[in-house]
Amino acid sequence: MEISLRLKIVSSMVDNCECVADIGTDHGYVPIYLVESKVCKRAIASDINKGPVEKARFNIKLHGLENKIDVRLGSGLASIKPGEAQYVIIAGMGGNLIRDIIIDGMEIFKKADALILQPMRNSEVLREYIYKSGFKIIDEELCIDENRFYEIIKIRYDNERQEVDSIFYEVGKALIDKKHKLLLKFVRSKIESYNKIILNIKDNTELARSRKEDLCNKIKKLQELIECI
Repeated sequence: MEISLRLKIVSSMVDNCECVADIGTDHGYVPIYLVESKVCKRAIASDINKGPVEKARFNIKLHGLENKIDVRLGSGLASIKPGEAQYVIIAGMGGNLIRDIIIDGMEIFKKADALILQPMRNSEVLREYIYKSGFKIIDEELCIDENRFYEIIKIRYDNERQEVDSIFYEVGKALIDKKHKLLLKFVRSKIESYNKIILNIKDNTELARSRKEDLCNKIKKLQELIECI
């Protein structure tokens, strides 16, 4: 099955296993791709909304995979049992929502081999939570799909909180370590984005000044990072 570059990169972070759970599965493309590629023997396609669940069920039937992919309706990890899936994928949601799903489903995540996360925004919020909540970042990936950057984070629970420089909330350390080919372009795009936000802050309240100062500090750290790339 043909899927987008974003979803291909997400799927590439999954190691061979018995079962993968895709949370917020939408059309069920990722579970179909993973089962057809023989990355996993079976999968769970779960979504909070009835519409996507029906679309996923239709697509799975179309591919003749009803006996290998279980479609479930449920919020977050509510439809998954601890130990049921070795890999859990949460892609295409905001970083804040992904964080909340992890908090609510912590017992399931603790028993999984790894989580593959692809936040659409607020990745820095998600990384800060990961570092401070006993998770280890195993790997990170970056891609451009339809002129937009996507960050993919692979993590595992190991009950060790890590103190890291806040720059690693903004840009994944794994991307820096592996000298990712898109890293420089990505960092420059973040600087450009933060500069635009600063220009759009017109208020002169204490809150606005504090926001500007925070963004300026982030830009300074990102510029320092560029010099090391």
